[in-house]
Amino acid sequence: MGRPPLTSSAQGTPFTMMNHAGEEDVMWALGNSSPKAVAGTEHAQEHFTFLAQDMVFRGILTVEGQVRVDGRVEGEIHSKGTLMIGDHAVITGNINAETVITSGKIRGDILASDTVKLLKPGIVIGDIRTPAMSIEAGAQLQGQSDMGATSWGEDRNTSSGQTQNLTGHGGKLQASG
Repeated sequence: MGRPPLTSSAQGTPFTMMNHAGEEDVMWALGNSSPKAVAGTEHAQEHFTFLAQDMVFRGILTVEGQVRVDGRVEGEIHSKGTLMIGDHAVITGNINAETVITSGKIRGDILASDTVKLLKPGIVIGDIRTPAMSIEAGAQLQGQSDMGATSWGEDRNTSSGQTQNLTGHGGKLQASG
């Protein structure tokens, strides 16, 4: 009934979950895997959690390290590492992680301390707050994004000592100084 570890060298901790058929199944939180076994990560000693495509998790999911979700999550996800959301995943709830990489469907807000990457065919319906974000052609975002900018940076007008007033006049722009 349990799902085998992703690699023969992985030593995992099983968590009992319910699959779509209402049967008990096992999700594995893996640690001490080789970098190739953990979806190409660089940190061999990091923990890795995997939620398979036929799994449903309801509640608050709090994990350390790498997380890959291919199933359905109804609730919140909190991760101190990278959260990878696969093409078939459906997340209904808020996400708080260091990095979020998604090609799945998310209905909820995302707060990422490092970066958010929306990949095709991903869909996010909710607000995103992160210092860095990329959206691949074909991915969709319905919501607001906040990347923390509070000003335009260096004021362009102070360097020349002149203020420019751009006003529309008869369909033409005029500069006055």
